[in-house]
Amino acid sequence: MRVQIVDPAAYTPPYDHALCAALARAGAEVELVTCRFPYGPVPREPGYEVTELFYRRSSGSGGNAKLRRALRAAEHLPGMRRHRRHACGAEVLHYQWLPVPRLDQHLLAPVHPRVFTMHWRLPEAESRIGRTLKDLLGRMDSVIVHTEHGAGRLEREFEVPRERLEVIPHGAFDYLTRQPDEQPLPDELRQVERPVVLAFGLIRPYKGTDVLLEAFAGVEDAELWVVGMPRMPMEPLRELAARAPGRVRFIDRFVTDPEIPAYMRRADVVALPYRNIEQSGVLYTALAFGRPLLLSAVGGFPEIAAQGAARTVPPEDPAALAAALRELLGDPAERERLAAGALAAAQGRYSWDRIGRDTLALYERLLGQGGGGPG
Repeated sequence: MRVQIVDPAAYTPPYDHALCAALARAGAEVELVTCRFPYGPVPREPGYEVTELFYRRSSGSGGNAKLRRALRAAEHLPGMRRHRRHACGAEVLHYQWLPVPRLDQHLLAPVHPRVFTMHWRLPEAESRIGRTLKDLLGRMDSVIVHTEHGAGRLEREFEVPRERLEVIPHGAFDYLTRQPDEQPLPDELRQVERPVVLAFGLIRPYKGTDVLLEAFAGVEDAELWVVGMPRMPMEPLRELAARAPGRVRFIDRFVTDPEIPAYMRRADVVALPYRNIEQSGVLYTALAFGRPLLLSAVGGFPEIAAQGAARTVPPEDPAALAAALRELLGDPAERERLAAGALAAAQGRYSWDRIGRDTLALYERLLGQGGGGPG
């Protein structure tokens, strides 16, 4: 079976490469069609081809973000047209992302079955982007969603028939646990002896970093590390941090893959107090490292807790979050239980080999159904 995995803008290269490798191990002939990732090397395993078909100039424009955006705007349509021609060799076309959905839904390659993985944080169904999403998903033969919660929303709010929805979890990013060039923590952080709560990843309003900082004002004898590239003003967060009795450290920059293991392994608790989410790459990183997780009860997060891998609290509730932090930091046995649950989940339901087999089974079922598929 010839499968093309398509991520034009390389939005999720770790996911793309892990899925391609898992499909190849399951027996498919796989090609990843994407662009060169502009921020450095990406993990790659043997067994599949990579074709950098999109954004050939803008992907090499270095650190000039404004220039890269302008070049991408000019390159997008020619790249999608190249993709339509290139896709004729595929039996299954599996889109991970489409960067300009209002336009791209009219430029899909005439190959069926077409599959789309719903990576987005779901918008309001009647918003402009929500209506566009409905139209886009209506052109797919099947839509993969990572959580039962997301599948329910797509069926109820976005009118995707249940028979065209397939729940296949996001995999744990276990490649991060076996990097030959792993980097240690900076000296200052290696010297920390108190328990550490880790908030990791891009800093955005929906991730509830402010809620975590308010909660941390009720936690003593611990440190909070906020690690990641800011995508919001940081001064209000620093003002909240100044009120906490424990030390708050901001490592507010892009953290490379070789640096991630040291932060994850040092964390006593990984906190994701999100306001709104379906699933999270940070969560699946923490699963791979077997870290105790404290999550907001939003989106698909309770499904992780049901695996025995996390504790949940209501979203936007600093008091409940503070109480859960104090309890976990004071109970090593409970942290060990959650850590064991995280590892078991990473090696079971959220393992890439299982995901590869389930995805291949979906392709085979769609091929067996035949027919021309949606327009």
